[in-house]
Amino acid sequence: MDSLTQIVLGASVAAAVVPAAHRRAALLAGAALGTVPDLDGLVIALLTDDPVLRMTLHRGITHSLLVLPLAAAALWWALRRYGNGRVAASPGRWFWAIQLALVTHPLLDAFTVYGTQLLWPFRPPPAMWSSVFIIDPLYTIWLLIGVLVAAFAGARRVGGRALAVGLALSTAYLGWSLVAKSCVDREANHALAALGLADAPRFSVPMPGNTVLWRVVAMTPDGYVEGFRSLVADRGPMQFAAYPSDVAALRANAALPAVQRLAWFNHGFMGATVVEGRLQLSDLRMGNEPDYFFRFTVAERTAAGWAALPPTQAPMARDLGATWKATWARMWHEPPVPEAADRSAIGSH
Repeated sequence: MDSLTQIVLGASVAAAVVPAAHRRAALLAGAALGTVPDLDGLVIALLTDDPVLRMTLHRGITHSLLVLPLAAAALWWALRRYGNGRVAASPGRWFWAIQLALVTHPLLDAFTVYGTQLLWPFRPPPAMWSSVFIIDPLYTIWLLIGVLVAAFAGARRVGGRALAVGLALSTAYLGWSLVAKSCVDREANHALAALGLADAPRFSVPMPGNTVLWRVVAMTPDGYVEGFRSLVADRGPMQFAAYPSDVAALRANAALPAVQRLAWFNHGFMGATVVEGRLQLSDLRMGNEPDYFFRFTVAERTAAGWAALPPTQAPMARDLGATWKATWARMWHEPPVPEAADRSAIGSH
């Protein structure tokens, strides 16, 4: 999630469990701890200029549920022994404040589609529960209000109540996002089965800043299909459009380290195109046709066959303002149903 969200989440959980007299100190400590896991991005940027490594190393060691509890315990011990006295005065509550401020960060990240390595150093595919977008004001606003009220109120009871209400409402919103995702998945499953894609790998993800409009992508033998579902506007069967992918070029380069690493990180949800003799891979999870946030050039075709290139990332051409305007309009309006011939063509992939 975005930095502001992680700051107010860390501040909220830490301040909610410490004694009231320590609340303002816990707000600051929790806000700082809530941002610490994402500092890995700065370190990785100093260590490598490889964009594939930068993407896939992020949310690794500093987001591991096998590492962060140990780090939190070590920090708690050091503060209890050498700190300013608050932790020593209420060690049990501060232990959980520090733990929660750190551990809730990767857990919230796992609700996005990017990929969070919760079990690092083990290497299952990163968790991508993909029920909220990386920036969602309807999740963040309740935490922000609670933190502001608590900062103003200090040790007064209203501060603790504001934090509790903010955490309850933001958690309820996460619960709603899972319900919404389940509804979309059910409709997508029916539509994909009708297209002969009942067993196709697929994922669903909300469009930017909301949990009303969702995008579903399913892989096909020669590419992928993409569809959208508004929980407010759409009533008929979900519609999908088909897009080709150069699966032969992708298969020919499957052994390249960059390709293998991307396939592990994005669960194989990649589109492949050959542009001027160079293989470009798009992470289909973030963005939508025809532009994606993460596109990497990884190989070029030579007279002797394919050869690896140092990965480079293509700039994104998307107009973010126009994207949000189109998202807002699609949330409330169902587009016309395509002609039957077009729908049958989709099913042929």
